[in-house]
Amino acid sequence: MKDALKNSIELIDTGLSPYQEVFAMQERLFLQNVADKENGNPTKNYIILCQHPPVFTLGKSGKRENILVSDVDLHAEFYHVNRGGDVTFHGPGQLVVYPILDLDNMHMGLAQYIRNIEEVIINSLLPYHLKGERIENAAGIWLRNNNGTPHDRKIGAIGVKASRNVTMHGLAFNVNTNLSYFDKIVPCGLEGKGVTSLQKELNHQVSLNEYKLHFLQSFKQVFSCEVIPSAETPIL
Repeated sequence: MKDALKNSIELIDTGLSPYQEVFAMQERLFLQNVADKENGNPTKNYIILCQHPPVFTLGKSGKRENILVSDVDLHAEFYHVNRGGDVTFHGPGQLVVYPILDLDNMHMGLAQYIRNIEEVIINSLLPYHLKGERIENAAGIWLRNNNGTPHDRKIGAIGVKASRNVTMHGLAFNVNTNLSYFDKIVPCGLEGKGVTSLQKELNHQVSLNEYKLHFLQSFKQVFSCEVIPSAETPIL
């Protein structure tokens, strides 16, 4: 029973929500977990699902030159944030996921956590008959150069922060995302790579709720956990 409790994760689905609003939520939960660990108190695990209005974020070690236009021409909000990774875009039609996990509860370190997140995305693509892959020295999950496509295409981006083995930030997966926004940046600072979405690969729109179900099922399997919706989150 004790292990089952440790592997229980509360699901919070905020829908389409401003970046700063959700950032404040995840930071509050993250800081509470860190404080509880420092004081020897039990911690809780959370996973936040959301979409954001158009916004660009630049990681703490990111380079401003990877944003190819002026702030005015971004036509979106812009924030310099405290996660790993370089510049990326969030917008409607993209599933953004912020796990706030005490990795000690999950019996893993940060490297294994990131590998698990990658595996979750890879498995979530299987119902769409797409093969997600890792590329060495290129974070995220990719669809490789095949079937006549001109280059490798990133479909899932990953950028995390951890303190005392507690995580925040997370991943973004392109479902029906407006990919033209990525033309304004060098996504994740990687030259010569493309960006794609389920919609682009399948040539039709995909239900975001349908993809959420596949994602959560994969997450539960990979992390061997139970995901329990919060009181405010409808059961999908």
